[in-house]
Amino acid sequence: QVQLVESGGGLVQAGGSLRLSCAASGRTFSRYAMGWFRQAAGKEREFVARISWSGDSTDYADSVKGRFTISRDNAKITVYLQMNSLKPEDTAVYYCAAAGLEFGLGSQRQSEYGYWGQGTQVTVSS
Repeated sequence: QVQLVESGGGLVQAGGSLRLSCAASGRTFSRYAMGWFRQAAGKEREFVARISWSGDSTDYADSVKGRFTISRDNAKITVYLQMNSLKPEDTAVYYCAAAGLEFGLGSQRQSEYGYWGQGTQVTVSS
């Protein structure tokens, strides 16, 4: 059984930074692409960033490009989301997800991910 546990969320002022972590267990983490998604109150969950199984390919939503960075440490079986220059519109519950297939690049499509964490709240005050 795969388990993903996010941490690092909290309350921050606009312009500040947070680093989210997602610790994985239950299977060979290094073989799978990972993604971050978010869901603001009253809105649908949306793609934020993804990283390939090897770590050498990343992709970002236009709304976070240049401000957020996704990375992974396979030795620590953890994926990170460094968030800088945060804006109030970044306020949401952030979820990490693991791809359903091995050795992929990852995707912006939620259907490509087979496992999800419970989410961590990020609140950005103006």
